[in-house]
Amino acid sequence: MRVYADNAATTQVSRSALEAMLPCFTEYYGNPSSMHQSGQDAARLLINARETMAKYLGASPNEITFTSGGSEADNQAIISAALRGARKGKKHIISTKFEHHAVLHAVEKLGKEGFEITLLDVHEDGIVRLPKLEAAIRPDTALVTVMYANNEIGTIQPISEIGALCREKGVIFHTDAVQAAGHLEIDVTKQNIDMLTLSAHKFHGPKGIGLLYCRKAIPLSTLIEGGAQERGKRAGTENIPAIVGMAAAFREACENMAVNMPRVRALRDRLIDGVLARIPEVILNGDREKRLPGNANFSVTGIEGESLLLLLDNAGICASSGSACTSGSLDPSHVLLAIGLPHETAHGSLRLTLSEYNTQEEIDYIIEALPPIVEKLRMMSPVWKKK
Repeated sequence: MRVYADNAATTQVSRSALEAMLPCFTEYYGNPSSMHQSGQDAARLLINARETMAKYLGASPNEITFTSGGSEADNQAIISAALRGARKGKKHIISTKFEHHAVLHAVEKLGKEGFEITLLDVHEDGIVRLPKLEAAIRPDTALVTVMYANNEIGTIQPISEIGALCREKGVIFHTDAVQAAGHLEIDVTKQNIDMLTLSAHKFHGPKGIGLLYCRKAIPLSTLIEGGAQERGKRAGTENIPAIVGMAAAFREACENMAVNMPRVRALRDRLIDGVLARIPEVILNGDREKRLPGNANFSVTGIEGESLLLLLDNAGICASSGSACTSGSLDPSHVLLAIGLPHETAHGSLRLTLSEYNTQEEIDYIIEALPPIVEKLRMMSPVWKKK
């Protein structure tokens, strides 16, 4: 059996997304900036996709900017808010210690350019404490950027409460919703979200396409110069096939969320209960309830995560030890260190992430296959023998 349990890294493109994309390669392949019929046909697809994304985010179409993915969108959001703040004499930015590196590296770069950065603790349950955030906000705070749900341990942040607090304080609030989009309800208006970023390949859309929502009152700074596309805020011919595929995947994910996510949550709970019951000295990382429907992140004492992943792959199970964006690093996950795990425990992490395409049979296979693999690795581990 082959089991794909690495959906936080990327997902299978859905049939509806693929079918929506195909005509864009063969029939509607014009440049949407061209005046002729072929170009205008493509332009209509672009308009429809923008309206679809806006509808399911609770936004207006002119608040949507298409990007190459979540990382570009995060950078444009953070830099735009920072520059706006600097013009008003506000050069303080608040984020958390366990953000995706697209956010952390962007704010670190701004820190080298004269901004003051505050990174909040997220505590052992992986949740930001609202009083700590409120205490950190200052008169010169330009931006608060807190991810909707963590990409490694899956914990969900109190986004509506954070948005309300920032709106009250007059501070721009950005959330990286890459892991949440298509899996959790989002309404940027009701949740007081000023800027939001997402990426299509996390909800069964194609890779290489994402978007930035930015509230009308906030001016966007341009990262890519060279054309008038995206209202002059992101130059380059729009990737119509990917944009159309993203809109189709997002519509499908949002319309089926009420049915799909409870089922995924049940599979996740079955997986968590099975692993914790069968393997000693394994902990679940992050809050048990306030987590993404498909996320199960464990720390397994006495082993190295890399060896575990290789043996799982040999058994036909695709998993990860953390963010795919840092899979080449030998350092332990900054997320697990941020929630207080010691280095040796953080090295033995396992992230299993599910989607609506997974089955109960696959979950039971993981539960059966994992214990003997862990036992084998522990028998070879000098750390475990000392216990």
